[in-house]
Amino acid sequence: MALNKDDPRSLGGYRIVGRLGAGGMGVVYRARSRSGREVAVKVVHAQYAEDAVFRTRFRQEIEAVRKVSGAFTAPVVDADPDAVRPWMATQYVPGPSLADRIRADGPLTGGQLRRLALGLVEALRDIHRAGVVHRDLKPANVLTAEDGPRVIDFGISRAAENQTLTETGHAIGTPPFMSPEQFQDARTVGPASDVFSLGALLVFAATGRGPFDADSPYLTAYRVMNEEPDLAAVADPLRPVLARCLAKEPADRPGLDELAQDLATALPEPEPEGPQGPQGPETVPQPPAPADPGPRLRGLPVLAGMAGVMAVALTGYLLFGPLKGRGSAEAGGSPSPSASSRWGTLPAGWKPWETTVRATTANPLDFADAADFGLPACAVDSGAVYCGGAGVDPVRLDGRTGKTVWRADTLPAGDRGDQYMSWILGVHDGVVVVRGVTVDSSGDAGKIRIAALDSATGRKLWTRTTGAEEAEPVLSAGLVLLPDSENRTLTARSPRDGKVRWTASLPAGYCMFRDIEGRPYGQCVSDDESADPAGEFLVVDPADGTVRRLGSRTSYATFAGTLDGQLVFLDADLDAIEVSGEVTYTRIVRLDPGTGDQKVTDLSAQKYGGTATLAHGTLYFVASGGLVTATSPLTGKRLWQRRTTLERPGGLTADGEGRTVFVATGSGRVAALDAAKGTLLWESAPRSDGLISVEPATVLLNRGALVVATSNSTVFSLDPAHPDAETVSSG
Repeated sequence: MALNKDDPRSLGGYRIVGRLGAGGMGVVYRARSRSGREVAVKVVHAQYAEDAVFRTRFRQEIEAVRKVSGAFTAPVVDADPDAVRPWMATQYVPGPSLADRIRADGPLTGGQLRRLALGLVEALRDIHRAGVVHRDLKPANVLTAEDGPRVIDFGISRAAENQTLTETGHAIGTPPFMSPEQFQDARTVGPASDVFSLGALLVFAATGRGPFDADSPYLTAYRVMNEEPDLAAVADPLRPVLARCLAKEPADRPGLDELAQDLATALPEPEPEGPQGPQGPETVPQPPAPADPGPRLRGLPVLAGMAGVMAVALTGYLLFGPLKGRGSAEAGGSPSPSASSRWGTLPAGWKPWETTVRATTANPLDFADAADFGLPACAVDSGAVYCGGAGVDPVRLDGRTGKTVWRADTLPAGDRGDQYMSWILGVHDGVVVVRGVTVDSSGDAGKIRIAALDSATGRKLWTRTTGAEEAEPVLSAGLVLLPDSENRTLTARSPRDGKVRWTASLPAGYCMFRDIEGRPYGQCVSDDESADPAGEFLVVDPADGTVRRLGSRTSYATFAGTLDGQLVFLDADLDAIEVSGEVTYTRIVRLDPGTGDQKVTDLSAQKYGGTATLAHGTLYFVASGGLVTATSPLTGKRLWQRRTTLERPGGLTADGEGRTVFVATGSGRVAALDAAKGTLLWESAPRSDGLISVEPATVLLNRGALVVATSNSTVFSLDPAHPDAETVSSG
């Protein structure tokens, strides 16, 4: 909806672009962050902002949503409950509410109803696991995204361990979907109340009417309390399942695990249309391109607020994708393993561990909200785990125990910026190469500083200031590659002593490089807005810096991996990205780095989106809602598809044998899937109750163990054969 003349044009650093809706308590706007990420911003009406009790309730809502972590909820990305007009920003979910959808298109049937029902059960499981009761589950609070429902509006939810603010005798909720106990004593409702509401909601979704509909809310409340639900229009075998959900006594309602089984039986999957791969995995429609969580370049926070940043950052993300490959293998076959041979051998002396990479040091780092600037950036090398991040000094952890081996002070003396960030560029020949930058209170970044550290002791070997923040250094082919401040030359330095090996000239514009199988590749895009957006793709000879141009190709492509010596990219629909912020891949491009020849596979009919990873001859797409799709990189045909409950997972990681693939989230949830068939082997519980980072997590491999970082600066390691084993806290 269009903005009113009195609506704000910006709030908390977000540019308001339109209205999504308004209610008695506030207005919800569609907004964009400085990086272009779209969010939904809920702003409290002015008259309620002066009410101390309401502010407390709004703060309670924020905390409730932050606790919840799941594929079918919209997580908080930012909030300020103490502002003059309190507000909260959540992930923007493109799609109408269930109420609007039923009103426009009528009741749901078949696979649509199944996906809604099972998605909402999973959403409630995550909500209740976090100790939260929603208390207002209704069609208006369910958004129907293409890749599954999203539960929103926790305005009257309560944490199970805390007393609600509701006064005795005050029923809060929406009568047609409230449980009997909500009318009797709202302060005592528990998880079973949400099961009752879910039952009423599914009746509405299946029939277009609620089970207790009446001409007035008072009569509706009477029917909820005293009469049996009207289920005449609900077909068997779904009717008895929903009747149990609508039992008057909470103890008579099914638990969520039981309910999931009953709904899966009552709402069977549709028969697959055509071949679906070796095991006939679950049939779900191809999702549209999921909401792009934003460019995942390590340097993105540094570039925020600068002219032209989005063109640069989006080009970089789509060209090279998230920084992955640390510990993942990307070549060879995909054997179908036996259960006994699936998991690798753990490092000697290893035990499950977790630790924090943030600590008070001689130069204390001030970084109030590290989650907004990404997860700790870690790398695994020779059994050690090296991490940096927002407000994190570079640190080495023992990969077996998680204990801190050393913590290096890379913040320059006298540099007291408000925020400091460090990244591990990589490890080579006993040298850890670190990139650091200080950001002041206005969001402006200082110059990038490179530090080379001895991997055994953390001692500084040399440092170098690279120039402006646009210059993105990279460790490739055993060299530290540093573009100059004008991005006109590329200088190669030795990691051990910092000596210059060679200097190469670059085309005019912005160039970004990546190490691909031991060789630097890059793409240069012109900074002239009137120029052709097609950029030049380069390969650099690490021996002498000779630059060879492989010809023009579209600027908006994601690097997925290598296949039989070819570089595999995915071209994106640029118009769709600009309109909706979503990525839809249009074709697979296989590029021969020796000749520059291209082979193209059209993807326009498949609508693949999300993060893309090529591993062991299979191309995987991971959508923001947790849907994992395996395809052939030669034909683009789907091999299998599997839905997980992970919220905004990151890039996929394959084990060294190509038998198992892993995905993870900023909350610390990890899922393991069989690479050949897509079978979901397990999902772990979340480990972070705070904000979910805008930067998705990536699973690292430490021999047979997994290493994952979370949005609260925790790093943990688990045994994939026993993912629920208790971890030992390390320091």
